[in-house]
Amino acid sequence: EEAPQLMRTRSDVGVRPRGSARTPGEQRRLRRHRFSINGHFYNHKTSVFTPAYGSVTNVRINSTMTTPQVLKLLLNKFKIENSAEEFALYMVHTSGEKQKLRGSDFPLLARVLQGPCEQVSKVFLMEKDQVEEVTYDVAQYIKFEMPILRSFIQKLEEEEDREVKKLKHKYSILRLMIEQRLEEISEGPTAM
Repeated sequence: EEAPQLMRTRSDVGVRPRGSARTPGEQRRLRRHRFSINGHFYNHKTSVFTPAYGSVTNVRINSTMTTPQVLKLLLNKFKIENSAEEFALYMVHTSGEKQKLRGSDFPLLARVLQGPCEQVSKVFLMEKDQVEEVTYDVAQYIKFEMPILRSFIQKLEEEEDREVKKLKHKYSILRLMIEQRLEEISEGPTAM
């Protein structure tokens, strides 16, 4: 005696309409041209992406990498197609001092020498033409109000005037001593 058997059939629930099948090469091209950077969609066709000012990114570098090598790595990470010569790395301190890293500098060592606190100084990727270097001497005054800065200038001018007076007095005394010595020398040979 045979047991009745049901034929197994496919349910309509699991059927997914198939679109046009893409070739493996086309799938690879789509994956390569579609990605996001820090959550921002990057369109390879337009190839334009400028990260927001102050946006943070991490790249893996070592202590033997020079500034141009780190620049290329950063530009590659952000998929920026501009030349690396258009950009520079700057060490920016909390005081406002901006120091451009030279091509022969090692950015990792420069950062390590600033100490462990990330708030003291940061390395920024900036366009070369748009940034003026600010020395420490200038940077320490950046955060002051205009009246305070004017009083600094007034004090510096007063100090400069005092120094000029001191120098004039010192050299007038030296001139008198030289003139006296010249008179002594000129009187000495005639007495013989």
